Amino acid sequence: MSPAGYRVWAVPGLPEVRPGDDLAKLIAVAEPDLCDGDVLLVTSKIVSKAEGRIVEAADREAAIDAETVRVVARRGSLRIVENRQGLVMAAAGVDASNTPSGTVLLLPEDPDASARAIRAGLRDVLGVEVGVIVTDTFGRPWRAGLTDVAIGAAGVRVLDDLRGGTDAYGNPLGATVVASADELAAAGDLVKGKASGLPVAVVRGLPHVVAADDGEGARAMVRGARDDMFRLGTSEAVRQAVTQRRTVRAFTDEPVDPDAVRRAVAAAVTAPAPHHTTPWRFVLLESAASRVRLLDAMRDAWIADLRRDGKSEESIAKRVRRGDVLRNAPYLVVPCLVMDGSHTYGDARRDAAEREMFVVATGAGVQNFLVALAGERLGSAWVSSTMFCRDVVREVLDLPAGWDPMGAVAVGHPAGEPRPRPEREAGAFIEVR
Repeated sequence: MSPAGYRVWAVPGLPEVRPGDDLAKLIAVAEPDLCDGDVLLVTSKIVSKAEGRIVEAADREAAIDAETVRVVARRGSLRIVENRQGLVMAAAGVDASNTPSGTVLLLPEDPDASARAIRAGLRDVLGVEVGVIVTDTFGRPWRAGLTDVAIGAAGVRVLDDLRGGTDAYGNPLGATVVASADELAAAGDLVKGKASGLPVAVVRGLPHVVAADDGEGARAMVRGARDDMFRLGTSEAVRQAVTQRRTVRAFTDEPVDPDAVRRAVAAAVTAPAPHHTTPWRFVLLESAASRVRLLDAMRDAWIADLRRDGKSEESIAKRVRRGDVLRNAPYLVVPCLVMDGSHTYGDARRDAAEREMFVVATGAGVQNFLVALAGERLGSAWVSSTMFCRDVVREVLDLPAGWDPMGAVAVGHPAGEPRPRPEREAGAFIEVR
């Protein structure tokens, strides 16, 4: 049942917090009448100060760089990033306000641990069981204005899962999970304010949100990459979408949505091409039978080539096993080059350059395709093997003679997270004249 009402108020009388201060004791002195079931909302800034998260930084941008794990979007000097705590927010949460000149304030290193420490301290000092939420200010996609959200929590049911219940009309609730901790944080912000010097608030009258133990913390509210439909959802994040495209060699058994592949093809055919042509064709192998038929024929052709090259049977077996990335994928795509609309000059040099233009355009289309698949949360691996047995591929797939297979793309849901890879410094690939 919903409560009849609740109270929320800011806690006055807190002193300026300094490194090493015991926040639980400071709060207990300022608000000695805390009760079991109260929820304490503590601004992250004073937590950071007490934990000594003040660092010297003549350049705030450098501090943001140090706290950034991933740049999500950028517009001018404003950056929306994922920080070390897994939070996606402006400037990684690095704050240059209300801190001495030449320093910046970082977020608590582990906000959930900070909340647990405050909760335990209040239990020791006042003998009460309260919930604690560490809050910070966030902007939000699609909505103007800022609001406070929970970045750390202890003793609070941060998510209220209503799935399996029914609404007032008896309709089943299939997707309703309420962010209770964020709602509490926002309620506290109404009385704390941004510039009033009141960094702590109390909510009373909602004991059902307070848990007997510390709980899973606010970390449970951070949406994982695999479930984040908008991880790469802004135009500013296109570059990030490109970097998210990784070669995936192991896939789960989860089926691939054919419509997602078709949307990726729609992105592919926006690539530039010479003479206003459309040099791309994408053959979608959606049935297991078609994939097996093609891969078996390609394998036989490859083995025949290796035997002609004088390779041993052991060496051939090892090489064939390395080609299993295509066989293990639940979906295959064979991109093809067509030269329709190309010019014939009767000159070998110019004719070769003409074909190169079409090959480059096809590569651009395939790159668009791979990036779009990443945006659909699908993994891919572009393997060149069909280029070495084009006649076989054309015959098995019944393709026109003018279609040149340009490799094959394995598509599926990645079986694991990609391995870290070293950053490539763009300057190493640039020559200026």
